[in-house]
Amino acid sequence: MRTAILNGFGRSLGDSLIGLQALRVALDEGAVAPAPTLFRLAGLRPILADLYAAADFARVDRLADDEATPDRPFAQAGAFDRVIDLRDFAFDPAFAGVSMVDYFLARLGVAPATIASKRKRNAWLTFRMPPRANTPYPPYALLCPRASMPLRNMPDDVHAAIVAWLRRETGLAVATQGPALPGTLAVPSAMKLTELCGWVANAAWLIATDTGMAHVADAYSVPTLALFTTHDPALRVRDYPHCMAVRRPVPGLPPAIEFARDAADLAAARAAWYGRDGLAWLDRALRAAHGRSFGVADVRTG
Repeated sequence: MRTAILNGFGRSLGDSLIGLQALRVALDEGAVAPAPTLFRLAGLRPILADLYAAADFARVDRLADDEATPDRPFAQAGAFDRVIDLRDFAFDPAFAGVSMVDYFLARLGVAPATIASKRKRNAWLTFRMPPRANTPYPPYALLCPRASMPLRNMPDDVHAAIVAWLRRETGLAVATQGPALPGTLAVPSAMKLTELCGWVANAAWLIATDTGMAHVADAYSVPTLALFTTHDPALRVRDYPHCMAVRRPVPGLPPAIEFARDAADLAAARAAWYGRDGLAWLDRALRAAHGRSFGVADVRTG
């Protein structure tokens, strides 16, 4: 049986990594026939092209630009026995209300409740991108302040506060994907997937906004602190035993909003990073996560 999956699985690192894990499970369960074809729009970032090339359990073909949305017919439908249409899945109300991996499992024909939590982790990547030594760097914390959407980016002063905390409170070097600051290791902005996985897999600790990098960290069981604003962490990192999540809700924004509608949305999301006591909540979160990850005294995040 030939199966086509349209827009499988989006254009962000996190969505793609999770979708491919769901596909691996669906193949193992027999819900999807072997060697499905993922039809995708052109223009992928190189690191995403690497990701799909690593997923050797699926073929990749091009989705025509004029077939990008569900209201346009898929011209090659007749050549397949089954077509799973994931075009515009980010706009599906159901996508905002369930765990991402459960959403993809259900769309692929698998009942999410029948799959154990450990099988929803990102094991497919672990086996295809085994960790390599990231020398000559000393033990480091990896800070990931950027998300796939500007709405969820970490403000620069919050990034700077975390860098200062790490340097003051831990014996770790600090590697960052964000603005270069004195005394930090600058992580290259353009990397191959193998290089990105190396930076993550060899980190002693990872701190990230949103979830793209947290998904990669789960594949290598790296202790992670994930900081959320617009999304409920339970819908993104529920199955990750090494991840602690802290949420700063954004008043006035729809739950699980994916795209900023205007400048006011961006301003509201930025304001959510600060509380009545400034960034005191962040100090508590960092102490709690560090304690859990490294076996020292835990503190309440409040």
